[in-house]
Amino acid sequence: MAKRIGIRACAAVLSAVAVTAGVTAAIPTARAETFPARCSDGWETTTVVEGVGNLENLDSDGRGGFYVTGLMDGYLAHVDRAGRLEKLVTDLYRPAGVRVAGRYVYFLTGDGLSEPPGTLQRYDTETGAVQVLLTGLNGPNGLLLLPDGSLLFTTIGLGGSNGISRYWPATSEYERDWSVLPPANGLALAADGESVYVDTMTLQILRVRLDDPAHPTTVSGIPDLVALPDDMEATKAGALFVADHILGAVYRVDTATGATCAIITGLIKPAPVRNPPDGATSVRIDRDGDSWALFVTSMDGTLRRLRPPAGIDLTPATPWRAG
Repeated sequence: MAKRIGIRACAAVLSAVAVTAGVTAAIPTARAETFPARCSDGWETTTVVEGVGNLENLDSDGRGGFYVTGLMDGYLAHVDRAGRLEKLVTDLYRPAGVRVAGRYVYFLTGDGLSEPPGTLQRYDTETGAVQVLLTGLNGPNGLLLLPDGSLLFTTIGLGGSNGISRYWPATSEYERDWSVLPPANGLALAADGESVYVDTMTLQILRVRLDDPAHPTTVSGIPDLVALPDDMEATKAGALFVADHILGAVYRVDTATGATCAIITGLIKPAPVRNPPDGATSVRIDRDGDSWALFVTSMDGTLRRLRPPAGIDLTPATPWRAG
């Protein structure tokens, strides 16, 4: 699987989109009461900011605000705890994943299947300076900061191998094919701190061990997960919250069994005619007063807060970063 991407990757991507769109179009007609399985009771949804373009990704600033990327509008911005958005870097080409590490905000550009080569860049919050760290990336999309300070990022481009690459900012070391996979999207650190979750355009969520990236294992996929999954975050208790492009859903995935249910749907870009993928794009867990909440970006230009019902433990798998 690792070495046969190319044409097969293209076929996998197109098949994934077609299968997902077909299944989601057909199943609701036949049994709308059961698809997708719901676990939405008690969840409370509020809007943090809206009408700001096509939001692709976000990460907490550690002070109640977020850094976000606008895919089609080409910006890196900051949203404060009052919901005020300030664009920090503009004229970017299809910015995607974003992660905060100390004074730096790392972000990717060039997201897409057949876009020009992309970049990994970082923004200095103290000086406003922007530095390009890597170029020539093959459709970079999801970004993850590891406890050792290195960064993982996924690629979905059709111009070469795909999967996960790794970069060490402290030394500028770069391993392009750290884990070769089908075109990959979202990333999340697992609660064990020794592995990461990654979802792919083949409608699967995989677990990749940091000490054995060449041998991923399957966490979930069809029929448990019928979605085009995007970015996600894991909890200490082993749940994975995943954004879905097709239904505009956020799914809760049991990483032990693969069982999946939706806590919300309908987070899609309003238009007379659907143009998927146009749904939810990223999920993060952050402080919400004395507890935790999910924060979700979507292509409809809205950043939402999803507060859980009593009994749902959202303690993140990465408490060393959040809050």
